[in-house]
Amino acid sequence: MSDKTRPLILEKNSALARAVEAIRAGGVVAYPTETFYALGVDPFNSAAVERLLKLKVRPDGKPISLIIKDACVLRTITPELSTVVLKLSRAFWPGPLTIVLRAVESIPEAITAGSGSVGVRVSSSPVAGRFAAELSTPITATSANPAGAAPPVTAKEVIDFFGSSIDVIIDGGTLPGAPASTVVDATGAKPEILRAGTIGAKEIEAVL
Repeated sequence: MSDKTRPLILEKNSALARAVEAIRAGGVVAYPTETFYALGVDPFNSAAVERLLKLKVRPDGKPISLIIKDACVLRTITPELSTVVLKLSRAFWPGPLTIVLRAVESIPEAITAGSGSVGVRVSSSPVAGRFAAELSTPITATSANPAGAAPPVTAKEVIDFFGSSIDVIIDGGTLPGAPASTVVDATGAKPEILRAGTIGAKEIEAVL
């Protein structure tokens, strides 16, 4: 593979400034989380989100989750913080728990897929956490693979999927992989586990 067909690959200790610059310019960045590599764009940049959806070949009607720097950001994402959300976030963040919340109107429809809700988490990955903190805004956290393919655990797998179609890869080495983050829907009267993952149902029930 020639340099012209490769994205900019950066070691995690030196990559954040370049990655932040790329996001702010409307670029797509692959970065390591505590499970798999994810694709990050600015969720409020419609052109960047459209580019992300084309890369993922993502079916219509499927929302895109976000990573935020800390739980304080929740007040800019959801109109109401329930007791359930506060308990879950205090118990499991930073960590592999995505909480689905009712979204404020400023969250783009391309992110919510018209559902009126959005999945959010604070990552326990030092790289993802610092990345979100440096940006000071949410960042998309969809896995770095085309729809239907296995999520990648190495930077090489990301390159094999996308080549130079993405702008920057933060190489965090080989990641743990499965299980993925647990997803809990907290939009209703009673929380519902939408996807079983790293954090089990008994652990969730114990804090509610």
